[in-house]
Amino acid sequence: MKSSSNILSLKSHLEAICGKENVFTTEEVLKAYGSDHTEDLSFPPQILVKPGSTEEVSAILSLSYEVEVPVTPIGALTGLSGGALSVKGGIGLSLERMNKILKIDTNNMQVTTQPAVITQLLQEEVAKYGLYYAPDPASRGTCSIGGNLAENSGGPRALKYGVTKDFVLNLEVVLPNGEIIQTGANTLKNSTGYNLTQLLVGSEGTLGVITKAVLKLLPLPKHNLLMLVPFSSAFKACEAVAAIFNAGITPSALEFMERDAIDWTLDFVDSPPQLEIKEHHQAHLLIEVDGNDQEVLFKDCEKISEVVQRYEADEVMFADSEAQKEALWFLRRRVGEAVKANSIYKEEDTVVPRFELPKLLEGVKRIGEKYGFKSVCYGHAGDGNLHINIVKADMTDQQWSEELPKGIRELFQLTVDLGGTISGEHGIGYVQKGYMDIPFSKVELELMKKIKKVFDPKGLLNPGKIWE
Repeated sequence: MKSSSNILSLKSHLEAICGKENVFTTEEVLKAYGSDHTEDLSFPPQILVKPGSTEEVSAILSLSYEVEVPVTPIGALTGLSGGALSVKGGIGLSLERMNKILKIDTNNMQVTTQPAVITQLLQEEVAKYGLYYAPDPASRGTCSIGGNLAENSGGPRALKYGVTKDFVLNLEVVLPNGEIIQTGANTLKNSTGYNLTQLLVGSEGTLGVITKAVLKLLPLPKHNLLMLVPFSSAFKACEAVAAIFNAGITPSALEFMERDAIDWTLDFVDSPPQLEIKEHHQAHLLIEVDGNDQEVLFKDCEKISEVVQRYEADEVMFADSEAQKEALWFLRRRVGEAVKANSIYKEEDTVVPRFELPKLLEGVKRIGEKYGFKSVCYGHAGDGNLHINIVKADMTDQQWSEELPKGIRELFQLTVDLGGTISGEHGIGYVQKGYMDIPFSKVELELMKKIKKVFDPKGLLNPGKIWE
């Protein structure tokens, strides 16, 4: 890493590229761009720049490549793996000014967007044309499309519709040396050469900076029904998940919340929904079905109700209005914030084949007892994605720093043994890179490192992420 004085000497060059008003060196500003939603980490850049166009991004990367200064792409800072933190200092490249939806193509059902467009805003804009962009992370009201692309984000409706990668047709990308490329074509099929588009999606800003994306859209479903199902056993709730699919139903969302997750969130949010949560309720499933025929959806809900009764479910609550639906989804989307407000925590983003979910949950609790940590679990049960929030609670600092990593390693090993992997949608970033030897062999890791070197031979773009 270059010294602070050398990096600050770049200020005039960066101002010439982006304008003085878009280059920042004050401690207050740098600190604000040094943290995301990952625990309590803080890694401010040494200089922050806010380009407004692809050409400006290209000029910045060309300059940084020439003088060998690291660059960290920064999105909306809602990440949970430290992927946008400037762990090696250098230039923080905030893309927030590149926030325009460039074109909604109703004929081909596509949208072309810049990276800083907020996910929910894009969804709402295309919905005006009867179109649907399905990926919807819990932070959809604040996260950006660029961050979703970097992490290959999912969300509740990934269950039926797929994750971010399944909606990406083409990308405009600036390489670490400043060159600009197109990764694909604006077509639904493309069997021409290597699939650079899918390589860039989920690469966490380590291979290139995405400055434009062409995304596939779907027809907007006309109806949806939402039900909240309480269970007397969290393990039975997890067992019910696979049974619903085996009954021939594919919900648009199927979310799991442990008792503590829902209790803490009800205490955390303002004006919480009125829910009857009985003493013996230990978990809830939030289940949504959507489509264009409401009668079919009602029949699906009846069948789901029959299935869950075999797994110790209590009385099913149906959301009777749009307001109730919004209240229940609001509650689910705030779980992560509620846990963070309750205690120092670490969040693990495990994913297994959904039939193995009960074994994963059982293993989490068993490993927690072994290493002395408490966990609050919730997540996208329909696709086997369990968010494990490990809270410090009564653990000593020594237990937290020395014993907990052993427990996390054992937890990740269990996940892989069950046919899963250590991140479903949050990415590896800074905090999980020490565990990459669990899902991958040395050969596989070396292959990925070689790909990184082809794109970024000087190792300047988002360094310190994914690998030690």
